[in-house]
Amino acid sequence: MGRRGELHAIYFADPMCSWCWGFAPTIAAIRMEYGDDLPIRLVMGGLRPGTDQPMTEAAQQDVRNHWEHVHEASGQPFEFSFFDRKGFIYDTDPAARAAVAVRREDRSLEFPFFESVQHAFYAENRDVTKPDVLADLAAEIGLDRESFLHLFGSEEVRQETWKDYAVSQQARIRGFPTLLVGPNGEGAYILVTHGYRGPGELMPVLNSILEALR
Repeated sequence: MGRRGELHAIYFADPMCSWCWGFAPTIAAIRMEYGDDLPIRLVMGGLRPGTDQPMTEAAQQDVRNHWEHVHEASGQPFEFSFFDRKGFIYDTDPAARAAVAVRREDRSLEFPFFESVQHAFYAENRDVTKPDVLADLAAEIGLDRESFLHLFGSEEVRQETWKDYAVSQQARIRGFPTLLVGPNGEGAYILVTHGYRGPGELMPVLNSILEALR
């Protein structure tokens, strides 16, 4: 589940998971604090891949409640005009596949792209289930639009995305965000958080775990 022997983190997340959007400042703080000393592997968790039915009113209300809780806990911005949409199909696979396509194109842009998709969806009400919107976001971070669309539509990227989902399932990840760090002396990974924690709460926890591992 990673590069054995080299201390690193594994972040299980989904670009259309609201609590992961809330967690974005925490991941940014970790990346700023540790940089290359703690590489982070981003694994697409697979929130609702392959959904093909429009959201019901009950589903919209449930999602809205989540968004309100995330906003209250994290302060992250949300554009609630999303709930004026009719017939929206909450399929998380295109956004996750787009992140994997960017990973294959330029791994250094994986996290910037992931966060740009989150911001576009939650703060700008852009439809990140649409390939053209995802291609626009890829272009905004400096990637060639046509090259991105070619990768996005490829069978290789599709399979790699579903491999990420399988890794998440095999690791028995039950929700997102989830952050692990390791390996320890036995090759195991330590749970840093399962669920949202702000930077002020999580950084001391992570620091203690890293000190113990090192």
